[in-house]
Amino acid sequence: MSDSLAPESPTVRAFDATVTRVDGRSVVLDETYFYPEGGGQPADRGVLGGVDVEHVRTDADGAVVHDLAADPDFAAGDEVTGVVDDDFRTYCMRAHTASHVLYGAGRRIFDDLGYGGFDISAEKVRVDFETSTEVDDDALVELERLVNRAVWNSREVSWEEIPVADAREREEIAFNVKTEEGVFADSESVRVVSIDGWDWAACGGTHVSNTVEIGPVEVLDRSNPGEGLTRVEFAVGASAIDRRAAVRGSAYEAARALGTNLDGLGESAATAAAAREELESELADLKSEVLRSRLADFETVERDGLTWKVGAVSGFDANEVGDAAKEARDGADVLVAVGESDAPFVVVASAGDAAAGDVVAEVTDEFGGGGGGGPTFAQGGGLGAPADEVLAYLRD
Repeated sequence: MSDSLAPESPTVRAFDATVTRVDGRSVVLDETYFYPEGGGQPADRGVLGGVDVEHVRTDADGAVVHDLAADPDFAAGDEVTGVVDDDFRTYCMRAHTASHVLYGAGRRIFDDLGYGGFDISAEKVRVDFETSTEVDDDALVELERLVNRAVWNSREVSWEEIPVADAREREEIAFNVKTEEGVFADSESVRVVSIDGWDWAACGGTHVSNTVEIGPVEVLDRSNPGEGLTRVEFAVGASAIDRRAAVRGSAYEAARALGTNLDGLGESAATAAAAREELESELADLKSEVLRSRLADFETVERDGLTWKVGAVSGFDANEVGDAAKEARDGADVLVAVGESDAPFVVVASAGDAAAGDVVAEVTDEFGGGGGGGPTFAQGGGLGAPADEVLAYLRD
């Protein structure tokens, strides 16, 4: 029941081994080059004794267990051949090494850097940074630049077992928080993966021997999975190439729409955004002017010894009408605006002699819906009648 030999010999794809235990579809070998899921790296795929390997894991006794997709036709004591899926193992080696390169890039631009976690999926990889530095757009761009430069520089990747005490004394060695508390907590030695002059990390995964084998890396996004953590997601290899092509296509499309080229895209986009903001401000001013004009033209009626202005508006929401109504009473005791929409609303502004909240309550009691407010302002929504019917009720 030996540990997986995959981390020390990651290029082995086929091997022969002796079966030591079979429990249904779960098989243990005297040695294996299948990588069991752990440390953020997924389990290898492949075939064992002619049967597809569905999953690889480490059990409570430390044995590497191969869960098969069907019942095996071999038993304990038999010799079997294992074949590791080359495409998936190669991807995981590249992706795992890329995560170390990314952390090495983070060393160069982030303060108080710590390693909060890591994970590989078929589409992307993520690294969780512990840092007091804000990981903004510029930081993402610089991360991607530094990672791809380290790949291009063909830095050697190596690994060795060293005493845990020695590793603790070396400040440059990064420890994954989960790994530090788990796998290496009771061990006398720790496996350290080194990228020449770039990064050093305690790690039990599979890696390429040179950064140039990683291929292109494309940073995708960032998020905050927890306090003090910033998650950076990126693509490696083929998915990075596809992502880069998609982004480049979008950039060309945007440049065409703005009448510029890629070099001038940022400036043109900023100019267009400023112009849009100015137009939106002008439009808001015009809408406010139109709304004030419509409120000023409301019908004046006498009710309960008070002067009321009542009318309907369309094309505005309740909040817009509410803001304008407070300034539009213009000498009237009460102003009531009814919104013409699929869900009619009512807005009331009052000098206080007729409580605005009471008026809204009266309308919603009659026509349904709900709302509320105080003596001088109130509003309600969800009325079950069209605006003209509500206005007729108010006039009476």
